[in-house]
Formats: sequence, structure tokens, C-alpha cells
Amino acid sequence: MTSQNARNLDPLVEAARRGDEQAIRALVQQLNPRLFRVARGIVDSDAEAEDVLQQSYLLAFTRLDQYRGEAAFSTWVTRITINAARMHLRGRRNEDAYDTVSDTPANRSAESEPFEAPEDSAMRRQAGRLLRDAVSRLPEPLRLVFLLREVEDMDIREIAHDLRINPITVKTRLFRARRRLRATLEASVKNGATELFPFDGARCAAMADRVITQLREARSASTPRPDSKSASTSTTGAP
Repeated sequence: MTSQNARNLDPLVEAARRGDEQAIRALVQQLNPRLFRVARGIVDSDAEAEDVLQQSYLLAFTRLDQYRGEAAFSTWVTRITINAARMHLRGRRNEDAYDTVSDTPANRSAESEPFEAPEDSAMRRQAGRLLRDAVSRLPEPLRLVFLLREVEDMDIREIAHDLRINPITVKTRLFRARRRLRATLEASVKNGATELFPFDGARCAAMADRVITQLREARSASTPRPDSKSASTSTTGAP
């Protein structure tokens, strides 16, 4: 979200202060993509990120009197989301000290594009899973900066401002995140190279059937017919 777009939210914020539900709904819908990624950059699963996001909105919209407009509303809510996510993470770690059973994050498969070949759809989903898994393995500080820069397309200074860190720190974390992702993805691709362009199962069997059929047809065409051979013999033996 650019600074101009962020400032365009001001009329909606003023309406939200008056309790306008349509304005609140519009703000949530516009802020959802960035704030979800911010939360997901800190916590360990999509479900936890949604919980954090909901909590952050409740905190923001019940404390609008504390928003003084010194920063963009999106920046203010981003900070609330970061704090809520980190508090959630600390609470989760405390629970994990007593409970060794952890939930497995749900994988959300990307929907197939219309008229997409099944093989292409499967490879695209696999690529998406590899990238999501690699990003999820990044340490939280690197993951958050990577998502804000590469997915939300925020510039370095904007990220530094929202996270309250030095721009140089942002660049360093971004460099380290890219380097780790590259190493992780290269290892995943190398291990899964044998699965590229698969040709097995029904496709493999169908190819074998077609080859056998064509060979039979070729043999049948090259084998002399019995009646033709008999006719040739009788013609040769005639006086």
C-alpha cells in the first residue's frame, strides 16, 4: 500500500470513528492483504495469523480515540498487528513448554486457472508449496521483512518506519532472507528433480498400448498374404 493509498483511508477512518459499519468493513477489506502477511510473517500458521488479525482489528477499532493521525492509519494498525502477533507467539511458546503436541498448519491449495492442464496445475501447486514452506522456515525477523518487501512491495524506508528499525537492518535481513530461501529452494528442487515432467501411470500405459498397436499393424502390413503366395506358386509351376 503506497503512502497515497494510505492517506486515502482517512475519510473511512473518520467514518469509522462515528461507528459506520460500512466504513469499518471497507477498511478491513483494504488492509487485509498486508496485515495478514504481517501476522503470518511472525506466527507459524495461517490459522494463527487469522486469529491475530481479528484481534488486531478489534483492538484498533475499539481504540480509535487513541489514533491521533500522526502516522498513516495503515502504519498504526500494522504496529498493533506486529505487537499482537508477537504477544501471541510468546503465549504459544509458553503453552508449548507444557504441551508437546502442536497443530499442523493447513495447506491451502491454489485454485487452478481455467482450462489449465492437470500437469501444469499440479506443478504450480507444488511450486507454491515449496515456496510457502521455505518462507515459513525463515526466522521471524527475516520472514517478516521478506513478505513486506517482496509480496507487499513496500520500500525499504517504509518497512523500517513501520518496524521501527534502521533501513540498513532491513536491507541486511532482506539479503539474508533471500540467501536462505535460495539455498532451501535449490535443495528442494534437487531432491525433487526426479518428479519433474512425470510420465507414468495411465499416460505411460497408454503410450505402451499405442506402440504395441502400431507394431502389430506394421508386422501385419509386411507379412505376405497366404492367398498371394499360393497364387504365385501355382503360376510358377504351370507348363
